[in-house]
Amino acid sequence: MEVRAKKALGQHFLTDQSIARAIVDALQADGASDVLEVGPGMGVLTQYLLQREDINLKAVEIDAESVDYLLTHFPEAPGRVVLGDFLRVSPDAFFKGNFCVIGNFPYNISSQIFFKILDYRERIPEVVCMIQKEVAERIAEGPGSKTYGILSVLLQAWYDIEYLFSVGSGCFAPPPKVQSAVIRLRRGARKTLGCDEAMFKTVVKTAFGQRRKTLRNSLKPLIKQKAEKEGWNDAQLAGFTAQAVFELRPERLSVEDFIALTLQLT
Repeated sequence: MEVRAKKALGQHFLTDQSIARAIVDALQADGASDVLEVGPGMGVLTQYLLQREDINLKAVEIDAESVDYLLTHFPEAPGRVVLGDFLRVSPDAFFKGNFCVIGNFPYNISSQIFFKILDYRERIPEVVCMIQKEVAERIAEGPGSKTYGILSVLLQAWYDIEYLFSVGSGCFAPPPKVQSAVIRLRRGARKTLGCDEAMFKTVVKTAFGQRRKTLRNSLKPLIKQKAEKEGWNDAQLAGFTAQAVFELRPERLSVEDFIALTLQLT
């Protein structure tokens, strides 16, 4: 029995066993023994995860055919493999405390997966995943890079990110049209941003929404809100936007810079 890769689910099954083992070995799991695998597919990672005695594994798979395959081929799978959508299920159904996340993330929903991880960041000390190489580079890059963007800032605010290694398209069936990479996220020491978190997200997303423009132009709606809130006249508004930071484009700002900017705009 083989599972048919479904384009609608973004399925590209990893076939290189050495890469699979390297991904599983990259999971240190020293912050939590409970581990949630996202999208196990035909179990290329699952087989090695099940061999690790230091973890308690649960795997969430949206594809019923894949679940049937796993339950048929892995004696340990019953009770550990669950049919469900990671984006919709609550981790509380599997774990009461902290848990690590691992998986070959479907490339078409990887950003959504990361946003859910951010929602549970207080309970997720570590993530090891394979994603599209371009996205991996974007997440891991620091300020000044053309690939540095929204996910870079939001994830780096809470996690230390390592780009581990690249994976060629020939390691998959069917081969994807893009290159892949494996990254590791480990929860940083930051407990709070020191600013309004919702506003921080708004500032970051608004700034990168027009990334080719200076912040003075891309953040105009937020600057206008601030001016109206404070009752500024034209001279006061001009003085505020004359600050050097507003001459920059968003990719030049670090997480700390965005926090400072959020405080100014709040």
